[in-house]
Amino acid sequence: MKFACFLTYLVAFCAVNSFAENSSPAFVVSSKDRPFSQTPNAMSEKNEVPCAASPHPFAALPGDPSLILHTNVDLGDKKLEIMKACSKAIQAATGKPESYIGVSITDNASLIFGGTDEPAALGCVYSIGAIAMESNGKIQASVTDLLEPFGVSESRMYINFFDMPRANVGWSRRTFAG
Repeated sequence: MKFACFLTYLVAFCAVNSFAENSSPAFVVSSKDRPFSQTPNAMSEKNEVPCAASPHPFAALPGDPSLILHTNVDLGDKKLEIMKACSKAIQAATGKPESYIGVSITDNASLIFGGTDEPAALGCVYSIGAIAMESNGKIQASVTDLLEPFGVSESRMYINFFDMPRANVGWSRRTFAG
């Protein structure tokens, strides 16, 4: 049992050090909770983790807000500008760091809404947490404001919001659950 505990400790220690050289993990234990009597020389106090089933360091990360949007209008040379504005709107509404936000827009898509091919848009926002009535409404309003100049009216756009479990969002060769 001590060997298994040591391995758990070692794997978590290595993961924390390789993941965040300059940041503090979300968990620290005192010396009385260590699985062995003394701290190895290579280990600093800020990178200690408990032996018991500790969360993976990715579990403390903010997660993945992403917007996937399809519209049947041509956004032309404004497409990248609109994508960046969507990213900033998601950051403002959710409080998540923009460095984790992904935006994909497909314009000139084959899309009908209400049985017609008049300007319309369909989208999905996926996030670990931050899916709530207030933030969803802010994102919907911001995206609507960005697409209205291209003829997409507020009544011809759906955005579906999905709160994703950490284990169902992959990033950096694993999930946010570890």
